[in-house]
Amino acid sequence: MADAVTYRSNGLTRSMRRLRVHVYVANHQKAVRRRRDAERIPGRIKMNPDAQQRIGFIGAGNMAFGIAKGMLSGNVLPANIKVSAPSSTHLGRFQELGISVTHSNTDVVCGSDVVFVAVKPHMIPRVLVEVSQHITKKQIIVSVAAGVTLAMLEELLPENSIVIRLMPNLPCLVQEGALLFALGTKAKGEDGALLLSLLHCCGLVEEVPEAWIDVHTGLSGSGVAFVYLFAEALAEGAVKMGMPSALAHSIASQTVLGAGKLLRDSGKHPAQLRAEVCTPGGTTIYGLHTLEQGGVRASVMSAVESATQRARELGKK
Repeated sequence: MADAVTYRSNGLTRSMRRLRVHVYVANHQKAVRRRRDAERIPGRIKMNPDAQQRIGFIGAGNMAFGIAKGMLSGNVLPANIKVSAPSSTHLGRFQELGISVTHSNTDVVCGSDVVFVAVKPHMIPRVLVEVSQHITKKQIIVSVAAGVTLAMLEELLPENSIVIRLMPNLPCLVQEGALLFALGTKAKGEDGALLLSLLHCCGLVEEVPEAWIDVHTGLSGSGVAFVYLFAEALAEGAVKMGMPSALAHSIASQTVLGAGKLLRDSGKHPAQLRAEVCTPGGTTIYGLHTLEQGGVRASVMSAVESATQRARELGKK
């Protein structure tokens, strides 16, 4: 049975509630302004059922599929999305959603207002050289390639191209992603607002300085796998103590889900939530002591650092 202690500092609780309200209101107002800006973009299609942006994806991997699913849960219609890939291996799942597919990257670029380049980093130069002559100054090119900088993208694309660098993560597949994007030198605020309007159903979406994108790759892009490893270890610990494997994995996944939702929705610092589960001499503090002895905190921090450095290395190749 989980141990728990109750915080009784009413003043602290009220202050935290007020802070969370102020943060929520500020973020909400910012999102509303961005949506309004997106609807005012001259010469571009408004985000409503009567007039849709044409969206293209070069690449049909999990990131492209997750983003496309998120868009479909918003205002984007399947008929306004087209996906290209060299083989048909991953195109079937897009077709099941009513999305058009092709093997021609050029077809995607020529028929799209916003083009997501969702290929592996080492493929970016070849793909952009292939389609660059068909890219216009009115299109928005969104790169999803880890480590590939805005400077590299702008060097490969025609002069004055509108470029945005985006880093999503795997939970986009269930519309619970964490997505950060940075604007290129020719991209304007309304371009970011448009992208935000397209992606808002994919999960948490924020515009940030480009320097944070690689950190986000280590924290959230790769961090998803770190969480899965921890969930696997939780389940294996329960199996070792006698619980059936299927039940252990089910409980582990629900534990991760519930802990994450509480962390996000409560607005509390992780350390405070952790303290709320620990009573003096109880089971949880004994378990945490064992984790600290194993260096779990330092290992996780080092994992984020290593993944971030690797993302930066990919951008230099």
